[in-house]
Amino acid sequence: MTEQKANPRKLAVEALLKLEQQEGYSNLILDSVLQKFRMDPRDAALFSALFYGVLERKITLDYIISKHSSKPIRKLSPQVLNILRTAIYQIRYLERIPDSAAVDQAVKLTRKFKQTSAGGFVNAVLRAVLRQGDIGWPDEQQEPIRSLSVRYSVPEELVKLWLESYGQEDTTQMLEAFQQPRPIYIRANTVKVTAEQLVERLSKDGIEAEKVPLVPGAVEIRESGSVEKMAAFQEGLFHVQDLASQLCCMAVDPQKGETVSDVCAAPGGKSFTLAERMQDQGMVYAFDLHEHRVKLMERGAERLGLISVKTAVRDAGAPDETGILADRVLCDVPCSGLGVIGRKPEIRYKSLKFLENLPDLQYNILSFSCQMVKPGGKLVYSTCTLNPAENEQVVERFLKEHDEFQLGTVQIPSSMLREQDVGKGMATLMPHRSGSDGFFVACFAKKTHGGVHAKN
Repeated sequence: MTEQKANPRKLAVEALLKLEQQEGYSNLILDSVLQKFRMDPRDAALFSALFYGVLERKITLDYIISKHSSKPIRKLSPQVLNILRTAIYQIRYLERIPDSAAVDQAVKLTRKFKQTSAGGFVNAVLRAVLRQGDIGWPDEQQEPIRSLSVRYSVPEELVKLWLESYGQEDTTQMLEAFQQPRPIYIRANTVKVTAEQLVERLSKDGIEAEKVPLVPGAVEIRESGSVEKMAAFQEGLFHVQDLASQLCCMAVDPQKGETVSDVCAAPGGKSFTLAERMQDQGMVYAFDLHEHRVKLMERGAERLGLISVKTAVRDAGAPDETGILADRVLCDVPCSGLGVIGRKPEIRYKSLKFLENLPDLQYNILSFSCQMVKPGGKLVYSTCTLNPAENEQVVERFLKEHDEFQLGTVQIPSSMLREQDVGKGMATLMPHRSGSDGFFVACFAKKTHGGVHAKN
């Protein structure tokens, strides 16, 4: 806690510097600053807008700086660079901030960060930005990859991957969707309340909400503030869960009285939804590698009043020693997270080299987990990434080396899927089509001894 009035612009620059030094995730850094400093709602909103806004548009902002700076970006100190980024973000994207205030405050920040000698330079760059106005993007015809990279602030190697994997139209629309504010979805605890009843209850508490017609139990909320402080949350009437994860649980399609294993379950949202879909009758084993995350799931199940969820520590990347034979097994594996860059913008800037070892890990988890599936049972593989190496290629490798499994059908409403995925065993969810985060789901059926599938 600080006695001095917090400066939201200074805090935004400090938070950006901290993230660059790889000292945490964006949401954790944001939360820690908001908890540490007492800001009025207006200042807190400005801090959050600048922090996330610069993260989301860093490549775009650096392109603008490069067009107006007499010095190469690589020669600017991290402090000066982030002061310029936050100021240009205000000028270009925050209509309520006067341009003069953005420039004046940026120059003052150079002194606060002991970069006084850069004050004149910062002033000159920002004045040039104001004078010149819209500079346009790189030419789409001559530099299609760079044009999309600069416009949507996504590294060129990622743009190239998506263009090659999904084509021009889906890639452009997906990038556009990632720049829009991401919806907040929750899942009604249907053991206690229907989606309609939850919407009505939230409305009485002054929270705008509406149910999602195609996804039973799904509700979208707006301008919610702290979800954990809501009375309905504390009473266990819902949990927060993106639409993609709810669609994944729809694809698992557990039935009342069945045994289900969720092998990479923390923080527990899918396990809770699976249990609710089963009317809390049956058994949902929720496993995770880390004990503190298992305890988090225990508390979540207790808050929701779900008695069918049984949690335990287990390494999904090791042979199964539980002896469990389940009707349904869900492998929502660790992944690069490229489907959630709309919520965690810093993920987009990681080099694709960092994910080279992920497909082997994902394949191993799938291979060990399939031992839990009883004959005639169902195995579901999912990721929150948009990368064929972690998605289709892992599935193809698994099928090649496990002939006791074959693809079933992904049971997700066809209007939320790409045309080529309707009725197929694999589906890639894209934010502009499904309204969800980017996601991948594959459904396998385990053959019975006669080679017939009992579940699809």
